[in-house]
Amino acid sequence: MMLLAAINQLWHAAPLIVAISLVYAGTRHEDPQAILGHAVRLGVWITGFMGVVAALLFVIAWWL
Repeated sequence: MMLLAAINQLWHAAPLIVAISLVYAGTRHEDPQAILGHAVRLGVWITGFMGVVAALLFVIAWWL
């Protein structure tokens, strides 16, 4: 049951990742193609980083 609650909370992360990626990329570039490319790469990086942190927390919680 707790896993379902955690998954529901992750839906809030998707729009935040999109917004942060677009704003950050927009401050670095002026060309729309470059903004979208940078935003996609940054979004993948943020998602991967969040996944690694979540995996580490899961392992720590399982270990203790």
